Amino acid sequence: MLGPAIPSRQSSHCTTGSRSVSDACAVHAGSCSLRFRLPFRFRQGRVACREPLAWCWLFPRVVAGVRTGRMLTSRTFLKRTRAGAVMKVVREHYLREDIACGAAACEQCGQQPGEPRLEAQPSGAASSLCPAPHYLLPDTNVLLHQIDILEDPVITNVIVLQTVLQEVRKRSAPVYKRIRDVIANPEKHFYSFTNEHHRETYIEQEQGETSNDRNDKAIRVAAKWYDEHLKKINNEETIQVILLTNDRKNKEKAVEEGLTAYTCEEYIKSLIANPDLVDRLACVSDEGKEIESGRIIFSEHLPLSKLQQGIKSGIYFQGTFRANRDNYLEATVWVHGDAEENKEIIIQGLTNLNRAVHEDLVAVELLAKDQWVAPSSVVLQDEGQNEDDDENEEEKENTLKSSINKNMLRPSGRVVGIIKRNWRPFCGMLSKSQIKEARRHLFTPADRRIPRIRIETRQASTLEGQRIIVAIDGWPRNSRYPNGHFVKNLGTAGDKETETEVLLLEHDVPHQPFSQAVLSFLPKMPWSITEEDMKFREDLRYLCVCSVDPPGCTDIDDALHCRELENGNLEVGVHIADVSHFIRPGNALDQESAKRGTTVYLCEKRIDMVPELLSSNLCSLRSNVDRFAFSCIWEMNHNAEILKTRFTKSVINSKASLTYAEAQMRIDSTSMKDDITTSLRGLNKLAKILKKRRIDNGALTLSSPEVRFHIDSETHDPIDLQTKELKETNSMVEEFMLLANISVAKKIHEEFSEYALLRKHPAPPPSNYDILVKAAKSKNLEIKTDSAKALADTLDKAESPEFPYLNTLLRILATRCMMQAVYFCSGMDNDFHHYGLASPIYTHFTSPIRRYADIIVHRLLAVAISADSTYPELTDKHKLADLCKNLNYRHKMAQYAQRASVAFHTQLFFKNKGVVNEEAYILFVRKNAIVVLIPKYGLEGTVFFEEKDKPKPNLNYNDEVPSLTVGNTTFYTFDKVKVNIMLDASNIQHQKIRMALVEPKILGSDVPNQTTELSTNSEPGKKKKKLKK
Repeated sequence: MLGPAIPSRQSSHCTTGSRSVSDACAVHAGSCSLRFRLPFRFRQGRVACREPLAWCWLFPRVVAGVRTGRMLTSRTFLKRTRAGAVMKVVREHYLREDIACGAAACEQCGQQPGEPRLEAQPSGAASSLCPAPHYLLPDTNVLLHQIDILEDPVITNVIVLQTVLQEVRKRSAPVYKRIRDVIANPEKHFYSFTNEHHRETYIEQEQGETSNDRNDKAIRVAAKWYDEHLKKINNEETIQVILLTNDRKNKEKAVEEGLTAYTCEEYIKSLIANPDLVDRLACVSDEGKEIESGRIIFSEHLPLSKLQQGIKSGIYFQGTFRANRDNYLEATVWVHGDAEENKEIIIQGLTNLNRAVHEDLVAVELLAKDQWVAPSSVVLQDEGQNEDDDENEEEKENTLKSSINKNMLRPSGRVVGIIKRNWRPFCGMLSKSQIKEARRHLFTPADRRIPRIRIETRQASTLEGQRIIVAIDGWPRNSRYPNGHFVKNLGTAGDKETETEVLLLEHDVPHQPFSQAVLSFLPKMPWSITEEDMKFREDLRYLCVCSVDPPGCTDIDDALHCRELENGNLEVGVHIADVSHFIRPGNALDQESAKRGTTVYLCEKRIDMVPELLSSNLCSLRSNVDRFAFSCIWEMNHNAEILKTRFTKSVINSKASLTYAEAQMRIDSTSMKDDITTSLRGLNKLAKILKKRRIDNGALTLSSPEVRFHIDSETHDPIDLQTKELKETNSMVEEFMLLANISVAKKIHEEFSEYALLRKHPAPPPSNYDILVKAAKSKNLEIKTDSAKALADTLDKAESPEFPYLNTLLRILATRCMMQAVYFCSGMDNDFHHYGLASPIYTHFTSPIRRYADIIVHRLLAVAISADSTYPELTDKHKLADLCKNLNYRHKMAQYAQRASVAFHTQLFFKNKGVVNEEAYILFVRKNAIVVLIPKYGLEGTVFFEEKDKPKPNLNYNDEVPSLTVGNTTFYTFDKVKVNIMLDASNIQHQKIRMALVEPKILGSDVPNQTTELSTNSEPGKKKKKLKK
């Protein structure tokens, strides 16, 4: 499509702002960018050649290029330098005549083979407005707001202008990626036309004309050119071009210029066979109409310019808005920046929340100190009441403010503006309006932190009881809820496949099948180790190596060996799957693995980080097959003291793939004395010494109830639910994985002090321990939290002979006080310490099949021992820091998805169980509820003492102890209670476990039946993070 580029000799520089000519001469050809590298530079309108001898052949080609379809124009603009001076910048802009229109029937344009084409006879949906064959040409706002419509299979043959694409790229990266994916789909027949480099469609910005007006005019000029150009095609029927714009003025001008133009809504409503598509129209609001149509509920958001000034001057704070899952009238803004003061600002009340949605980037104004509030202990769910029901709202807000302890007051504020929306498509269910034939309904998201969304749909009867996806379009000042539109129906609520899809989408887990581009980088089968491979590896196949994993594990990352040396010392080896051998830096497989970040384990499903050929076959250290490994080998004495450490790329052959139970049986057996069993006994003996040494140094031993489901082989429903029992062999494997991770961390930091990817666990702030200290005090026990060592020692001593489960409860509570462990780049942080492990340095090396961080660590270690070569991104601390940010996010979401999966399967279990009577312990006491833990099932729930439309009991909450008195009964943390449990499936969206308090009995008829909601929390409360090593 483009003429021959001038041969590259040497890069040259424009005198305007030291930009290379190659940058100035970017020519977008369809969806690609062509850069010319020219051996001359422009100086004040003349060409200064750097190679005079080359001029004889160069100049004629440049001139010929202009004559045969290339023309040079320039753009001039003013730029202010850092010093404050104003500089005039001139950029050259190439215009061409040979850019194709993309229509398959056009013989004038030279179409490239395999290029995306507009169909010769457009076969899109039939329109009553335009029965003739036509192409669609959307403007920027249609592309930005109606992307769900454009992605629908019904919409085909669309011209996407370069002007529009560039503007979308600036304004929304997610929408830009989605439209690029649509353009790349050959079945959609979307064509990217480079109008900004076509001589007949490029226009200059006139003096006094805004960029927006210039772009609107450029879109109309391109539409006009297409209209004229397509008339020259010898077709039975002329193909029309329809301009889609929601801008009233732009549409009027288009019609005046003789163009066919409709709003997106007009066109979609005209589609004869697709009435349901109307539901997917985004609700693009008009501020003026909103204010006329009703009373104002919220204050106006300040413009971005004022927000930026306010943040700069310190009047406002910028931070991430985090809605409270248990209280829809409360949120926290985590302020960005290094200042310790006002790091966390509480927002309470509907008007102060001011239309911010969870994860939005907001600007907050701090309230006067006499208006500061305390974090609420009340559990409030939005029941979706009438918009005019102000009294109910005010009553709930007053509940938040009642009985506040002045010591608990925190910096409080109000949202004054939105810096960046972080809206995404939300999963949930339709709450159908009670009004007959109504089109406006409320959508209730599955995530309680997201407000209800008002949508218009004609399919309410069909969508009732279905899990659907809805997108937010806007939130007017006069509306209690945001407006949105229907996107997709996922399936019937409660169906296992549908619910799994929902939890993956809600936790942003990439779970689409691996693309062909990714799979193309896998080894060709049959695969085997070659002699060439062996030249660079140590052959360790003679060693008695074995793996120990949970039952059913197919992605085996690690294997171990232990043997006695001739000098009497012990050799211990940790052998890790060499995934980095198969995943090379920068290719599509590497990029996809980096994006996914981690394998996600659900109750009946595994979402792999790498394709199955690697995860369950070529990388998995299965028994009796040769596999590549990265080995960490120590020489130790019998007291588990390390004498020597070495790392090597190796080939191993595992002699056994054991479960924890099988390995434990071998260790405990008196008759088994084979090499594998001897190796396991040696490892177990050393592991006990290593663990004792770690604990003596202050490492924490915490607890968190984990459950295992027994699944029916035919129905795949859970038939039994038990808490996991940990064996000695679990601890044995853990100790050597920890030791390998610490050894590797030291090595890579020694070699790459600025670029090591490490993992740290920050010490919790003292306030995090308040709930633990108070709970222990209520049982006359003292917990010291000055250091990890003090905490570990006092937890060990905190025992009660008449209450043996107390120590476990304290450790569970201590786990909730912990901060999240995170990945970081050593050159971007000074604090390396891992609080939970009491280790000065730590990383992840031992699970590269399921964690991308480990692959990076393998690459760093390989370079450190000269087993592989480096690459630029590996030694770029800023890129590593960005990678760590994504990995931390993916690990957090994987954790939440796993918990949600456990919660769903727990519901399935109780669905078939009927009423169950079980013992429970109180974990937390709230103002109007208690949170209980049922040890047998590892099940946690919130028992409410207030119910809608029922008489309120007399509740007395004491924050100091803490305790809650209901009638004549007082509940304390760790109290044992007995409950009846059954599933309440009346609300399919949020199914509840109903509990009736059996013991102690609450006297008084005014106390309603107690209910509990199953803890489906995908996210723990603020700063109550589970320690993850």
